[in-house]
Amino acid sequence: MTRLSVNINKVALLRNSRGGNLPNLIQVAKDCETFGAQGITVHPRPDQRHIRYSDIPTLKAIVQTEFNIEGYPNPNFMKLVLDNRPHQATLVPDPPGVLTSDTGWDTIKEEAFLKEIIAELQGAGIRVSLFVDPEEQFIEGAKAVGADRIEFYTGNYAKNYQVDRAKAVEAHSRCGKLANQLGLGINAGHDLNLDNLHYYQQEVPELLEVSIGHALIADALYLGLKNTIQRYLYCLRTEE
Repeated sequence: MTRLSVNINKVALLRNSRGGNLPNLIQVAKDCETFGAQGITVHPRPDQRHIRYSDIPTLKAIVQTEFNIEGYPNPNFMKLVLDNRPHQATLVPDPPGVLTSDTGWDTIKEEAFLKEIIAELQGAGIRVSLFVDPEEQFIEGAKAVGADRIEFYTGNYAKNYQVDRAKAVEAHSRCGKLANQLGLGINAGHDLNLDNLHYYQQEVPELLEVSIGHALIADALYLGLKNTIQRYLYCLRTEE
């Protein structure tokens, strides 16, 4: 079964909007796990508009499932990750100030940079996943630089799902097969939701993990956090 990692950035954003500690980010992380989440994801950004660097040690201490830290590997991010050693680091090519991650690595152009960063993280016992678009050259490039996994950017899939879902997922399915042949694990994330998740999981072979935040937290406003997590887990069932 594909694992569900809940991205709690939006919980931190709500907390930060008023100061104080409401909602309590740490309690929400614990509750997500209690309700069935198999991982917790955070993406601290340079402006710390949601997850703060100071949140990371506390989260690392209490997360009982899998802890995944996403971000662009600048010196501050690298220090944060190496100091706290999550189970997985997901590297994204975000420039400073970007609103959200919406493109993958050019693993060919950035080969030398990525090789050095990945080796450093793996040397600390951290699994490394690269955020990529579903293009064969970038999958092959991810293997060449030594990544353990790739995370498919699924924003375009989600955008085109209602128009032609088979066409929207085709590149992901094709590149997923290539990743499997190369020995790369497959994660996915961005705009996956209760409508499009199950189809994606069925069409992408051996999908190991999805990271979902914005849609899941938005659904929780209506459905409640426990019910929402259970619904996402149901979407990840393997049978029709």
